[in-house]
Amino acid sequence: MLAVPVGWGLLLSLCAGGVGAMVVALPPLRIGIQAVGVAYLVWLAVKLARTTQLTQTDAAQLTVTFWQGVMLQFLNIKAWMLALTIVAGWLAGHTDATARFAVILPLMLAFGLVSNLTGALIGSLLRQWLQRPR
Repeated sequence: MLAVPVGWGLLLSLCAGGVGAMVVALPPLRIGIQAVGVAYLVWLAVKLARTTQLTQTDAAQLTVTFWQGVMLQFLNIKAWMLALTIVAGWLAGHTDATARFAVILPLMLAFGLVSNLTGALIGSLLRQWLQRPR
């Protein structure tokens, strides 16, 4: 649960440290990242909509270490989209970018932790209902 906000915070820091400026300087790159992200989200939605039942998975397959969880954020296109959007829209080009970053980083880390905990709670509460056939 803690790996996701830590990984995302590192990703946001990386974007604020220069990757975000590169994306802002190259609008086709930003459009490309957004297009890939939207396509990925649509693909996930279609895949989920077509699922008829949940399958059981061995708990050992679900074990992810803290550092694996951190690194997973660097493969998560949604995390990249959010970090780049925040940097491009709220940090890049502002004279007070460092002060803005000092505000947004802890806020987004708290949001990530709370949203992960909320998702885990809802998932555990709905587990029985979700396991029933369509």
